[in-house]
Formats: sequence, structure tokens, C-alpha cells
Amino acid sequence: MVSAETARNAVGIIGNVISFGLFLSPVPTFYRICKKKDVQEFQPYPYVATVLNCLFWIFYGLPIIKPDSILVVTINSVGLVLELIYLSIFCFFDRQNKGRKKVSLGLLGEVIFMAAIVAITLLAFHTHEKRILFVGVFCDIFNILMYASPLTIVKKVVTTKSVEFMPLYLSLANFLNGCVWTAYALIKFDIFILVSNGLGAFFGLLQLVLYAFYYKSTPKHGGKEVNPSEIQLPVSDTASRV
Repeated sequence: MVSAETARNAVGIIGNVISFGLFLSPVPTFYRICKKKDVQEFQPYPYVATVLNCLFWIFYGLPIIKPDSILVVTINSVGLVLELIYLSIFCFFDRQNKGRKKVSLGLLGEVIFMAAIVAITLLAFHTHEKRILFVGVFCDIFNILMYASPLTIVKKVVTTKSVEFMPLYLSLANFLNGCVWTAYALIKFDIFILVSNGLGAFFGLLQLVLYAFYYKSTPKHGGKEVNPSEIQLPVSDTASRV
């Protein structure tokens, strides 16, 4: 019989693979930026926010906080590196220099904030239970905000009766990712991974239902290029996937 730990690790590896795919989802955006050598109307905020989310989940998965959570650390470490690469590309091609200062200040603020959380966690809380509770609350707050961010797209879908700006593969990947990490949290109960990813699975399912409902009413543009500012991925499509 397969042990619970083996099953959990297997599910976690699947979750890592799906999450890795989601972390790669902005690649077409940055390919466009590199090709045009201009950031155009794209904004760096989703990627700056994802950096902080990854930092929190990496910290959460360390042995000093949550033992036996290496798979949480691995995928968010990969995500952190990718997000920093995306931001580097953004800053390099920011011709009008509108976003570089925002990125720099945002990352600086995140480092200071994260350092404060680390210091408080290690100095004020001396048991795994208390540290998990303190750090886990912050992880869930940021993860839920990022999972909920597609609601702006949902509103657009309902208003326009079109799924043009809600790619099916991303909605499906969001749903599967939420389900896998929910299962991971249930095998060896982890309330913080469970809460945010349970909601993530629900939001992903909501997008799939809307996609099925409005697919036929979506206008066909015959390959017409969409304004980049309209197809930019929402925060949750680049967010930490744990």
C-alpha cells in the first residue's frame, strides 16, 4: 500500500509541473516585448506582486517554519527566478523609463517588508505551530488576492458576452493547479495551502463554466491583433501556485 507521504510527494510533483507551466505563461508577453523592443502598454505590477508571493511561500516551506515542505520551496524558487527574469526584460526594454523606478521601488519595499516578517517570525515565535500560523496567514492573504484577480476578467466576459480575453488553457490550468494543491494539502493536512488553493480551484471552475457558457457568443476577429494592454495576463496567471 502506498504511504500517505509517498502519495503526497507524488501529488506535489504533479503540482510542481503544472505550476511551472503557469509560471511560464507570461513567456509570449515577453517574447512580444523582446520582438518589438518596447514594453508598450504592459505593466510590471503583476510580476512585482508575484515576487513577494514567491518569497512568502519559500519562507513558509523552509524547515524552520514548515518541515517536510521541500516541494513548496522548489516550485516557488523557480517562480521567483522566472519573475525576476521577466522584470529584468521589462526594465531593459522600458524605453520611456516609466516602469524602472516603479519596479525598483516595489522590489526594495518587498525586500524590506519580507526582512521585517522574517525577523519578527524568528525572534517573536519559537515553535513551528506559531511560526506556521503567522507566516501562513500572510501567504494565504496574498495567494487569495492573486487567485481572485481574474474576477476583473470575469466581469469583462459577462459584460461583453465574450471569452476573447480569457484564454481557455489558462483557465483550465488554474483549475487543475488549484485541485492538485488542494489534494496535496488534504493528504497531510495543511490549512493554509488548502484554503487558498481550494478557493483557487473554485475560481478556476467559475472561469471554465463562463467559458463554456459564452464561447458561442464570442465574436470571431479572423486573426485581428488584440491591443496588448487588453491581453496582459492578470496577476493570478503569474502568481505563486501553491
